[in-house]
Amino acid sequence: MIFSSLSQSDRYAALHPLFPRAFEYIRNTDLLALAPGRYPIVGEQLFVIVENVAGRTREAAKLECHRKYIDIQLVLEGVDEMGWKALADCAQPVSDYKEDIQFFHDAPATWIATPPGAFCIFFPEDAHAPLVSVGNIRKAIFKVAVNQV
Repeated sequence: MIFSSLSQSDRYAALHPLFPRAFEYIRNTDLLALAPGRYPIVGEQLFVIVENVAGRTREAAKLECHRKYIDIQLVLEGVDEMGWKALADCAQPVSDYKEDIQFFHDAPATWIATPPGAFCIFFPEDAHAPLVSVGNIRKAIFKVAVNQV
C-alpha cells in the first residue's frame, strides 16, 4: 500500500508500465468535470471509475481485495478515511472471491485519512475498506491490470 500526494506521483511511475499513463490522465483531465461512471483509458488494461457518494461509517465498511487489478484511489473532494490490512492477515471472508473482488469481516489494522489531491495505491496483497467519511466523497479509482495482455 502506498499513500502519497499527486505532487509526488512521479516517484511511483516506474512501479508498473501503466502507472505513467494513469498519472498522465490525471494531469491532463478535469476529473471534477466527469460524471460518475467508468471511463476507458487503455481498454480493460487501464480504466477509471469516478464516484460521488455519501461516506459510510467504519463499522459499515468491509475490507475488500482484488487479484486482477491494482487500485489507484485518488480523492477529489471530501476526505476518504480508508482502512487497510495485509491480505495475508485476513481470516474472515464474507464470501468466495469472484469477479475480481472478495470481502472480509476482519477489521482494518489501520486507517488512512486521504484528503483531496492525495491517493492510495492498493496492490493485490492489500485489503482495503474505502468510502469512510462523515460527508460526501468524490473520487477517481484507477484500475490497473496486474498482468498486461
